Amino acid sequence: MSSSRKRYSREFKLEVIRRVQETGRSQAQVAKELGLAPNTLSRWMRQYRDEPAESFPGKGKQTSQAALISRLRRENERLRKERDFLEKTASYFASTSEDDTE
Repeated sequence: MSSSRKRYSREFKLEVIRRVQETGRSQAQVAKELGLAPNTLSRWMRQYRDEPAESFPGKGKQTSQAALISRLRRENERLRKERDFLEKTASYFASTSEDDTE
């Protein structure tokens, strides 16, 4: 029993949102007319309200905020590795200079 999730295009989502905004009908009414789950339409409306220009980026595309988070995570990992390397190097040279002074 595998059911595939239905995917909707960005244009369809924007058209549904426009229909809710322009007709004055409730989200539940529009969702019922189109055979959508009310919570799906509610989520689309919230996404559009929060980031109208970047809502529904499509398959494999990230919003600018998601791209920024990914870039910062990569940079954070690189900086951790550099810090660990410098700590190990400093402890190595500290132990060899102690051996030289004895």
